[in-house]
Amino acid sequence: MERRTFVADAVGIAAGAALPAGGHEVGSAHVLELREGLRSLYALDDAYGGADVLSLAVRHLHRVRRVLNTAVVPEPIARQLHLLVGETAEQVAWLAYDADDQDAARRYWGEALTTATVLGDTGLEVLVLAALSMQAIHEDRPRDGYDLARTARSKAEGLGSPTLLSLITAREARALARMRDATGASRQLATAMRMLERMDRGRPAPPWAAFHGPAELDFAQGLLYDDTGRPRAAVPFLRTAVTRQAAAYGRNRALYRLTLARALVHTGEADEAATEATAALDDLAEVDSGRVTRRLAQVRDQLQRTGARGAREAADAITPYLTTASGGRR
Repeated sequence: MERRTFVADAVGIAAGAALPAGGHEVGSAHVLELREGLRSLYALDDAYGGADVLSLAVRHLHRVRRVLNTAVVPEPIARQLHLLVGETAEQVAWLAYDADDQDAARRYWGEALTTATVLGDTGLEVLVLAALSMQAIHEDRPRDGYDLARTARSKAEGLGSPTLLSLITAREARALARMRDATGASRQLATAMRMLERMDRGRPAPPWAAFHGPAELDFAQGLLYDDTGRPRAAVPFLRTAVTRQAAAYGRNRALYRLTLARALVHTGEADEAATEATAALDDLAEVDSGRVTRRLAQVRDQLQRTGARGAREAADAITPYLTTASGGRR
């Protein structure tokens, strides 16, 4: 079965139960059905990346909006549906970000943040602020990313989750590294590591932060070294991050491996970089992510410039994948 067909079928099974038409009352069971659809989108995104899942998430958001606005909804249920609209809009934003459609991501994160503000939901507000921080760093606006992460962390303090605080603090560290503040970045990353060690002493992390763990912190340490011009120091941390990454996170594993390949090129290890880049193609057979495709193109170009035979062969192997990706598999 093709990946796209599997993704569509999986969401359809999870969220395909009949919902009431206009004039019929919505109950808790209907909210649970819609929330199960959102959970399915989370899992599919982890495995397959944002590009294939994005259109399905948009359809699911329209579905939740329709139920909220056209069905008979008691007030407690209406609040749950309103929150689900915000959470689904946030997921659509994340998928658009991963598909490298940053304007769409901003629009949907704006909708999610508005919903969080109207409902006074701190958890959703923290999620959106942390996501906007990540986007700002991605767009080379590290100062904005740092300020957004600090705001998210201040609001997250009351939620009592060491894992969540660790994740946000690691984003502060990334922003500082991109600002060339190596000392501040190292200090914040060390704080993030200590927070994760205390994860059993506080509240559990929200489901969206479940991916954060030792592999993420190893990757963050590798990025810190790479961002501050120390690729040789970055390599062992990036290699460990690849090894530790759970199989369920296919997109992250591909991104980690390509980042390792990039660092290896910077250290002059062209043949080793070629091996890692070629290995990443196995993960990419199941992943459609604009961010990963961009990193793959960057690594391909770097390999070509080295002039090494093995690197050129790897670049040649990568090129057909990039041609297929740019052809619009969505």
